[in-house]
Order: sequence, then C-alpha cells, then structure tokens
Amino acid sequence: MAFSKDFRWGVATASYQIEGGAHEADKGLNVWDVGSATPGRVFEGHSGDVGCDHYHKFREDVALMKELGIKAYRFSVNWARLIPAGTGRISEDGKRFYTELLEALKEADIEPWMTLFHWDYPYELYLRGGWLNPESPKWFEAYATVCAELFGDLCDKFILINEPQVFLGEGHKTGGHAPFLKLSDGDVMRCAHNVLLACGRAEKAIRATVKRPVQIGTAQAFWLSIPERAEDYELAKKDSFDCHRNFGSVNYFTDPLIFGKYPDEFRAWQEESGFSYPESDMEIIKSQIDFYGVNTYSGDYVTQKEGKLVRVVPPMTVPKTDMRWNVYPDSLYYGPKFLYERYHLPIVMTENGVAISEWKDLNGEIKDYSRIDFIKRYLRAFARAAEEVEVAGYFYWSFIDNFEWAEGTSKKFGLVHIDYGTLERTPKESAWFYKKVIETNGEEIFK
Repeated sequence: MAFSKDFRWGVATASYQIEGGAHEADKGLNVWDVGSATPGRVFEGHSGDVGCDHYHKFREDVALMKELGIKAYRFSVNWARLIPAGTGRISEDGKRFYTELLEALKEADIEPWMTLFHWDYPYELYLRGGWLNPESPKWFEAYATVCAELFGDLCDKFILINEPQVFLGEGHKTGGHAPFLKLSDGDVMRCAHNVLLACGRAEKAIRATVKRPVQIGTAQAFWLSIPERAEDYELAKKDSFDCHRNFGSVNYFTDPLIFGKYPDEFRAWQEESGFSYPESDMEIIKSQIDFYGVNTYSGDYVTQKEGKLVRVVPPMTVPKTDMRWNVYPDSLYYGPKFLYERYHLPIVMTENGVAISEWKDLNGEIKDYSRIDFIKRYLRAFARAAEEVEVAGYFYWSFIDNFEWAEGTSKKFGLVHIDYGTLERTPKESAWFYKKVIETNGEEIFK
C-alpha cells in the first residue's frame, strides 16, 4: 500500500477565491477587493466580489464535500473579514462565519486545515506600508493569536502562509497580482523578511494560545527542476534549490523557518541588493514546523551537456493545461523527494490540480476525463514518492471552480462546476472519480 492508513485526502480553496460577500456586514477591504476594481488588472474585469458565494452557501458546500467523501478541507481565513482594519476590533460577523464553518465541518466529520494568509492582505494595513512596515510581523502575530483563541477548539491544523513566492514575486516585484507593486529586489527582500518574522511569531503564538496539541506547517510553491535521466538527479536537485535571482525559490522562504538561516546561495544577491538584517531576527523566524505543505503543478526537465546544465525544451507532444503548464507528473515524485531529503519533514501536497477548458454539455454534465487522467498520472507519481519518503496528505486544488487571480474566472480547476449566473454547484465526473480514490485510499488510481 503506497499511502498510509492515516493519509489525509482533501480539497483546498482560498477565501478571496470563493467566499464573495466582499462588502457584507462590517468586513474590511483587502488588496484584492481594491486592486481588482482597476481596469486591465484582471481578465475581462472579473472580481471576487461574489465569487462562489461560499460566504452564504458554505453549508451547501460542506454537505457536498461530505457527499463526495472528502476527509479534509484546507481553507483560508479572510483576515479583513475577521479583523476589519487588520488590527484591533474583531468582527462578530467574521467570528460567526468561521465558527459556523468549522462547526459544520466537524458535524460532517471533515478535518479542517486552516490557512491564515492566502494573499488577501487587509487594505488598511497596506495603506500603512503593508509587508514593508517593520510592524507587520507583529500585526500578523496578533491576527494569528485571535485565530488561535477563537478557533483553536475546533481546528488543530494550521498553515501559516500560502506561497510567498507568488504573492511577493507577482504582487510586489512584477506587479501582476495585488497589491500590484514593482519594488526593487532589496525592498522585496525586506517584505520577505517581514513575512518570515510574521511566520515565526505566529507559530509561537498559536502554540502558546491553543491549549491542546496542534500541527503547524507552511504551504510553499515549488516549481522544480526534474532530472531527464537518472544521472541528472543531483544536478536537478541542486538547481531546484539554487539562487536564480528571482523570488520563486522554495528554500529562500523555508530554510530560515526550519534551519534558522538563509541559504548560502542567496547571500551575494542579498548583499548586492542592499538587504541586511540583525541576526537576532533568525531566533524569531526559526520555528517548529510539523509538516511541509507544498503546492506543485509542474516543473522543468534539466540535463547536463558539456558540463553545463541545460533546460530541456518540451517536445510538441507534451500536453499543456489551460494555464499553459506542461503536464509533468514526475514533479510529484521528485518534488517530495527533494524536499524530504532537505528538510526531513512529512510532505503534504497542499495543492495540486489542473485547469482545463470545459463547460457543461447539452445534458448538463461535465465529462472532464482529462482531469481524471491528470489526477491518475500525478497521484501515481506521488505514490512512488510515498514508497521512499514520508508523505502525509494530498489536497486537490480546487474543490470548486473559482476566481483564479489575474485570470478571473476563466480558468477551471474545480472538481465541482459553478454556474456564476445561478451559483448552482454541479460535481464533475472527476469529483466522483476522486471519491473512489478516497474510498480505496488511492488504489483507484492504478485501475
């Protein structure tokens, strides 16, 4: 058996991508609420103002998860829904919403995995400098403490932060995501350092607040280098963790949390960018991380020619997703192996899935066989990894079609189709397939 008996089979979502209710009750604004309203930033002017209306329909969604046999649900808290200004007063409505969601999950026997931050930064705090403000780690610590106080009796799995590679790289460097900034490398490094300080402070605050054992992890984007040949293994692993002078690195945001120091490969880039920090900060950043959450969808094959690393150009036969990502199942074999060999933590695939171009047929059904094939291929690779390293869970991205950031609602990742006109939910063929995967603890993928 590739997967252990206590392996977690789940689905994942994020607050801004599905909740809607952007202006309900006393919720505060976040950078996506504000930023998506500017023409040209999001595909065809889409926004998450209504989204999947999970804010109103969460009970229906939890009931559907139960019907589909989902055992664990990874979701995120909208910081500004819970604390409208980002600090200070707690919203009674926000408290009610997340409490009732957690209670519904408990009643359905679905294990909650709470992500504290999935990109919807409070706008009021952004106006005070956001992640550039040296007080931002304390803001996040206070927010994490509130979550622990309010929800710690109903949730014992916490993910501190989702994909700093993306919300800093795309949101603060290239300007493609909220808050749509184009900062210098040095300033992005200062943001990144504050994010790491925030994680360190939050991890310690949660453990000090929740009066029972908890498990705390992080969710990192990993676009790895994959060996084309067996003899390219060490080359690919090294390249996956090397400094490429961008903010896509997984170890830049993980080594400090686990080892208490930045990777040596990045020191020269930091110095040239004018970034420095007091060494005492690393004592705060270094954390007790219980599992390594990783979000992996694809990668790049590499090999060696004449003593140099070469990136392999994909042949035209390689299928591509609707995001134009190559379908490379080996990423779920080598990715977990590389990460486990470096960090020696249980690997949880906190995101993996596929966007395909699809719509309801004339019978009102979605026969998404290519998604089923994708899941089979990737999970078979993950099963191979499970025979060699410790893996603890898999969360398909996403439970339901949703707002895919700058792509709006144009990209369909969900196991469940949503009609954005009526908000009707329709499970796709892949949803019923995934139910069988869960029921057989993965054996269905080999049929």
